[in-house]
Amino acid sequence: MTQQQANNPLHGKTLETILNELVAYYGWPELGARIRINCFNDNPSIKSSLTFLRKTDWARKKVEDLYVSTLFKV
Repeated sequence: MTQQQANNPLHGKTLETILNELVAYYGWPELGARIRINCFNDNPSIKSSLTFLRKTDWARKKVEDLYVSTLFKV
């Protein structure tokens, strides 16, 4: 394992795992308030959110950043 990966808190985490953990921690309403994208606010589901996040780099980055900040807050 390289030094870069050893310090990467997202290493080994799938986008689905990250999203499921954020939904479990915040719930859809709070997640939608923190990251204002329609797939979190309008009839949210894991499947539709994953589809959007896999196609949209800026939104995925926001989700990953929230996950890292939440991970280190706990």
